[in-house]
Order: sequence, then C-alpha cells, then structure tokens
Amino acid sequence: APATGAGAIAEAGGAAGAGKHDPKKSDGVLRERVQARYAWIDGQRLTYPLTDLCQALQVSVSGYHAWKRRPPSARAQADVRLAAVIMATHHELHERYGSRRLWRELRRRGIDCGRHRMDRLRREQGLCTRRRRRFMRARAAYQRTPAAPRLCTWPFAAHAPDRLWVGDMTVLPTREGPLYFAALVDACSRRVIGWAMDDHQRLDLTERALEMALQHRRPKPGLLLHHDRGSQYTGARYRAKAEAAKIQLSMSRPGLPYDNAMAESFFATLKLELMDDKPFETRDAARAAVFEYVELFYNRIRMHSALGYRAPMQAERDYQTVRTVS
Repeated sequence: APATGAGAIAEAGGAAGAGKHDPKKSDGVLRERVQARYAWIDGQRLTYPLTDLCQALQVSVSGYHAWKRRPPSARAQADVRLAAVIMATHHELHERYGSRRLWRELRRRGIDCGRHRMDRLRREQGLCTRRRRRFMRARAAYQRTPAAPRLCTWPFAAHAPDRLWVGDMTVLPTREGPLYFAALVDACSRRVIGWAMDDHQRLDLTERALEMALQHRRPKPGLLLHHDRGSQYTGARYRAKAEAAKIQLSMSRPGLPYDNAMAESFFATLKLELMDDKPFETRDAARAAVFEYVELFYNRIRMHSALGYRAPMQAERDYQTVRTVS
C-alpha cells in the first residue's frame, strides 16, 4: 500500500539512499533552520496534512501559524525596496552593467549596500548582464600599399590625453544594409574623440573621423596614431592629413591580435551594450542610437574599469585639475 502521513512526508523530503525514510534526514536537507522548515511546510500543505508535516519536521503547529502571521522583518522589507532600486537601475542602464559596475553605480547614487547583498538580490530577480559572444573571423592577408612602422606595443599606455590615439572601423547590421562606423579613441582617457558613419567603407569615412578628432582636440605635434593595416588607413590621402597635423602613424603587424585591441574592445562593448542581438530597423535608427551611446552615455556616464571606474570625460577633468594644482 502507498505510504501515507508522516512516513510519506519523510520519504518525500528525505535524502536518497538507505536513509530516505528517516525523517531526521530532512534536517540536513533543510539545513536545520526553523524558518526554512516552516517555508517548506507551507509549500507542501496542499499535498500532506499540516499535522503530519509538522510532526515529520519536528516543529509545532502553533509555531507554524505564528510564523505565518508574523510580518516581514525590517531586513526583508529593506531587501524588497533595494531590489526595486536595483531592477530600475539595471533597466535604466539598458542591462549594460555587470556586478561591479552596477554596485559602484548604486554607491555613486548614495545607496549604501554590500556587494554580496546586491549580487543575491540580482540573482533572486533573475537580472543578467548582456554577454558578448566569442568568435574569431579569419581573413586572408593582403596589403597593396606599404604600412606605417609599428611604433606601439601592447599593452598601450599614455600618461596624458592626446599622446596616443587608436582607431578602427566596424560594421553595424541594419535591415536596410550595413552601416560602417569608424572611430578614434584616446588611449589615456578612453574617450571617443572622433567618429563617422556611412553606408560604405571608402577612404572618406576614416578621413571624416580623423577630421572630427583634429577639430575637437587640436593636438600638439608628436601625437602617435595607431591603426591596423586596412587600406582606409594606408591610403595617401589619410597619410597626408596625418602628416599635415604633424601626427606620427603606427600600424599593427600581421599575426599580432592585441596590437589594436583597445579600439576593438570599444567596438565589442558598443555592440554588446547597444544591440539586442538583432539588427537595427534602419540606418538612421542605427546612427541615432550610436550617437546617443557614444556622446551621451559612453563618454559622459559609463564607468570604465581601467580608469578606476570613472567616465572618460571625468578622467580628463581629473587630469586637468591635477595638472592645474601641480
């Protein structure tokens, strides 16, 4: 005959193996916490009688009713409020921040909470950060025009703004076709200082990005500009613009994947945090989204781990303040 009453409860909640009929094994499963026992009983009430449940787990029926009527503790109520703030902040930042950045953002907003407490509440709400997909794309090696010498080595380092720029280009998928995006990044502050977008990847795309950077920054002679060996950067017109601004060009060598990793890392972050694994509807929508991300979020707000969790513009302001004081 099928087991009933406390024996069936012990069998359902006990450990597997020879001790599965022993109600004392339930203590190990429930970690000997009275609150956990009451919670388990509450979930089994529709299956077994309350008296048998309490007897199997060695708690009183009156204790269960007292637990049921007891209001949430102050800590539990604070967790509910904090969880709402965490969820709102997570969605406000478009699911872009991981655990460390989200915790620091809460601290920056004056919300005092422990890192592990925030992690626990994130897990309970099922909040996940966007994760980039790992893949490698193989390309055939070719070079029609000579490349500039390799003057930079990984890891890149610049002790002041406008000493070293890195640049690259990428493609953003849209339902109207590809949108090509060229950008220049300052190696010291990680700020995007020049960019351009178009439906082609001809030479004038990278030239417009360089012109924007020169117009906004007006660097002193001696700036080092590092690219890969793409034809958009080895062309005569691009070299002429760099030479006119007294910029020294540097280019990656074949077989050195980290040579332009700083620029590629920015593009990976942009695609991860801006795109939701699907193409933009139109090129205009992609342009507007990239402009908002770069100029209003990435440069001004987004905390960068390499900058001590500061935004690029904040890092530049801090540099100018230190330089003025000294």
